[in-house]
Amino acid sequence: MRFLTCALLFVLFVPDWSGPARITLLGPDPAFTVEPVALDPAHPARKRVGDLVYLGGVQLRSDDPQFGGFSSLAIAGDRFTLLSDSGDIVRFVLDRRWKVHDRTYAELPDGPGTGWEKRDRDSESMSVDRRTGAIWVGFENSNALWRYDPTFTRAQAHVVPPVMKNWPENKGPEAMTLLPGGGMVSIAEQTPWPGRKGRAGVVFSGDPTRHPRAGFRFDYVPPKGYSPSDMTVLPDGRWLILNRGFAWFRFSNVLTIVDPAQVRRGATVHGSDIATLASPLTHDNFEGVTATQEGRATMLWLVSDDNQLPVQRSLLLKFRLDPVARGDRN
Repeated sequence: MRFLTCALLFVLFVPDWSGPARITLLGPDPAFTVEPVALDPAHPARKRVGDLVYLGGVQLRSDDPQFGGFSSLAIAGDRFTLLSDSGDIVRFVLDRRWKVHDRTYAELPDGPGTGWEKRDRDSESMSVDRRTGAIWVGFENSNALWRYDPTFTRAQAHVVPPVMKNWPENKGPEAMTLLPGGGMVSIAEQTPWPGRKGRAGVVFSGDPTRHPRAGFRFDYVPPKGYSPSDMTVLPDGRWLILNRGFAWFRFSNVLTIVDPAQVRRGATVHGSDIATLASPLTHDNFEGVTATQEGRATMLWLVSDDNQLPVQRSLLLKFRLDPVARGDRN
């Protein structure tokens, strides 16, 4: 009776919450469809762009208004994991015919802040430890790195590295990936180191949650008019950086390869641009990239963040890395 009385008094006398609304979550029904998209809608037979050969792609559609906002992806065989910048997790199996099976929805089990607002779960980057299966996520607003168990059901560790602590809000670890020999690299979206040019980059030696001060700084200079939005490591060890630009109300992307041998303490690093996705080719706000291997071929997958706006799309594209002579690039 005492409990019921307290509950009634709480309802009667505690004022309604007038702060920001709780972040919307994906609904319980993991339903979405896929529709094929061409690399060049006006010329569907076109397959090459720079050093890439287009192997296909789809637009992901759902009636759930929270669906979308994908900023990173991970692939294991035919199993895909997409992570949104609201902390939503979409998993599915994609077969060779671009048919989707075994759809599931989830949300990050923990993260910076309370998870009440979108800024708490601004999960912009993701990388999977191939040895342990642990999943790392970079949170842009908090300049934080979190490690989750392989099933994405609990957080194992987290850190706000001192070297990243003063990166401005919403300009933090937009690009992040684990390194094959151990450690991690992260690049800020727009922030340079004081008195330097380009974008602030940091290489962590080992696990940042255990050794947050071990590593070094470097500068990454993206293509003019672009900023890094994600990165991954190619099977041969080189870094592939996805850069994003926005001009004249249109997004475009440049993919750049960086030789890690160039990346040393205090170095200013330029990469080699291998492809540009811009009008009239299929283009959008591509924020996630990962590399897989099929036989000896290297595959690149891109996912776009539609910002949950009707004028943008959630796209998942697949390319084969197939370098050509510079004079032959399109």
